[in-house]
Amino acid sequence: MAAPFDLALEALGWIGTAAFATAGALTAARKRMDPVGFLLVAGVTAFGGGALRDLLLGLPVAWLSRPDLALLAAICALAVFFAAPRVERRVALLLWADAAGMAVFAVLGAEAASRAGAATWVAVLMGVMTASFGGLIRDVICGEIPLILRREIYATAAAAGAGLFLVLQALGAERAVAIGAGALAAFAIRAAALGGGWSLPAYGGQAASGAADPVPETAASRTEATRRISSPP
Repeated sequence: MAAPFDLALEALGWIGTAAFATAGALTAARKRMDPVGFLLVAGVTAFGGGALRDLLLGLPVAWLSRPDLALLAAICALAVFFAAPRVERRVALLLWADAAGMAVFAVLGAEAASRAGAATWVAVLMGVMTASFGGLIRDVICGEIPLILRREIYATAAAAGAGLFLVLQALGAERAVAIGAGALAAFAIRAAALGGGWSLPAYGGQAASGAADPVPETAASRTEATRRISSPP
């Protein structure tokens, strides 16, 4: 019989996979893709970050031996394909599903790296990579600016969650407690950024050509995330 910690870790993996697959499928819905497109975008969102982490750590790619997770991602993708036309606020749902997936995978990525014997800074980096690389591939495929490259607080939230997990683990906290606290912290930071329009400062100089940016930043642009949540797609 599996230990409670292993069961909790398994449940988090399912939650993260479902959240990221849903976020990927919602992006496919915005681009009006066919079912194959939904499956592809959901799959790369759910598994892209973890696959890169495993390759860099010299581990077997986890999802290749987990047909249950692949099936879960496919179910989420097809469910969104049929349900998305009846969801009025798809953009908001996409952002919150992505936030949930980011929070879970940031900590699970750091935990996997820590278990593999990686240094602390490498574990944090692997957490951020696990949380963001799948979404980066998704956005590139769909012709969007990747979330991790925007001013919105995203990678920072993932790093904070992964870092908190590692700090609590080093202090002797129960592993399940450390994982839960790290995931909640990452989600809370991302949620606050979405709800309050928080963002990191952007470069305020001139473009490389020497000309000023033709679209200067305004107070309205700093609340883009808030407007997207409250507005229908």
